[in-house]
Amino acid sequence: MYLSREEEAVYQGERGETLRRMMEILVALGDIYGAERLVPVKSVQIAGVSYKNIGEAGLEWISDLQGCVVVPSILNPAGMDLCRWQEMGVSEDFAEKQQQTIEAYRRLGITIDCTCTPYQIYQGLAGPGDHLAWSESSAVSYANSVIGARTNREGGPSALAAALVGKTALYGYHLDENRLPTHLVEVEADLHGSDYGALGFLVGRIVKDGVPFFRLPGQRPSPDELKALGAAMAASGSVALYYVQDVTPRPPAGGGQPEETLHLDRKEIAEVYARFPAEGADAVALGCPHCSAEELERIAGLLQGQKVQKELWVCTARKIAEANPGRVAAIEKSGAHVFCDTCMVVSPATERFSRMLTCSGKALSYLPGLAGVKAGLGSLEDCINAALGRQQ
Repeated sequence: MYLSREEEAVYQGERGETLRRMMEILVALGDIYGAERLVPVKSVQIAGVSYKNIGEAGLEWISDLQGCVVVPSILNPAGMDLCRWQEMGVSEDFAEKQQQTIEAYRRLGITIDCTCTPYQIYQGLAGPGDHLAWSESSAVSYANSVIGARTNREGGPSALAAALVGKTALYGYHLDENRLPTHLVEVEADLHGSDYGALGFLVGRIVKDGVPFFRLPGQRPSPDELKALGAAMAASGSVALYYVQDVTPRPPAGGGQPEETLHLDRKEIAEVYARFPAEGADAVALGCPHCSAEELERIAGLLQGQKVQKELWVCTARKIAEANPGRVAAIEKSGAHVFCDTCMVVSPATERFSRMLTCSGKALSYLPGLAGVKAGLGSLEDCINAALGRQQ
C-alpha cells in the first residue's frame, strides 16, 4: 500500500509510539483488503465503549494510548446511563469501570456523546460522498445508505486509529465498485413503523453482506423508518449499504442489474411477528437505534395520562433528551424511564429480564446473543400496550 512521506514517518514511529501503533493497524487492514492508499476521513464514530463488551483488557489498551484525535470523533453507546446508572440497576463496580473507560476516551479528545445515531445530533459529521470511519452497524448503514457518505464497518481499534491519524484505508464501501446492488427486493406490502424493522430482519438474513435495492411501490419511508430498516439488516445479516428506489441516493452508474431478485409480501413480514410474539415479556425496550425527537413525541402521546405496569425503557442520545425536556418529562410521568448514553443491547442491566418486547428488528437480533434475553417484536403501539398491562 502506498504511503506518503508523512504517513511513512508516522509508520516508522517518528511521531510517537501511539501514532505508530495506530498507523500499523490502518496499514495492516489496507494490506489485507488490497487498499492502494489511505484516504482522509471527515469524522469517526468509535465502538468498544461498553465495559461489558471490552472488559479489563480493552480498558487497559485504551488507557495506554496518548495523543489527541485530529477529526471530530464520538462514541457508541456505553453500558449504562452515565448519570442515572443506579436507576438502571447497574452495580457500582461496573459503573466505576465504565466511567474509567469514558475518561480514557475523553483524554484522547473524543467527544463524549455515546450514541448509535450520531447523525441525529450533529449534521456536520457526514455528507454525500464524505469518507468516514464509523463503527456501529446501524450508523454505518444510515451513513452509507441515507446520507450517501462512504464508510466501512470499522472495529473499535481501527476506528480509534482513524480518529488519531485522520485517515483510513481506501477499500470496501469507500469505492464505487463495492457499492453496486447485489439483490433486487420487490416488496408488495403496505408498510408502517415497525414493519420496516421486520422487513430488515428478514432481508438481512437472506442477503447476508449483500447490497439490497428495494422497490416499495407507493411507499416513502421516513428517516426513522429507513433507520429501522438498515439497523435490522445490519444486525440480522451484515448489510452496510442498501438502496430504496426514489428515496435514498442512487447507486453508482454503470453497475447493471442485481444478480438475484427477492419477492416479499405481507405474509412473509407477518411471519416475523408470529415467530417472535408480543406476549409474555416482563419488560419493554424502545430506542434501538436511539430514538429521535419525533419518536419521543409519539411515545409521549401514547403514554399520556397513563401509568406503566411493566418496566419500560426509552433509549436516546443525551443531546436529544436535553433538547426535548417536555417530551422526556411526559414519558417519565407514566413511570417509564428515558435513559441516555446506552441501550438495552449493550447494558448488563438488561440481563435481569427474561424476555423483552421491542419494536426494533435490530434489538430482536441482538438481545438473545448479546444480552441472553429472549425478545418479542411488536409495533410501537403493541409495546406501549404491553407496558401499560393491556391485553394484546
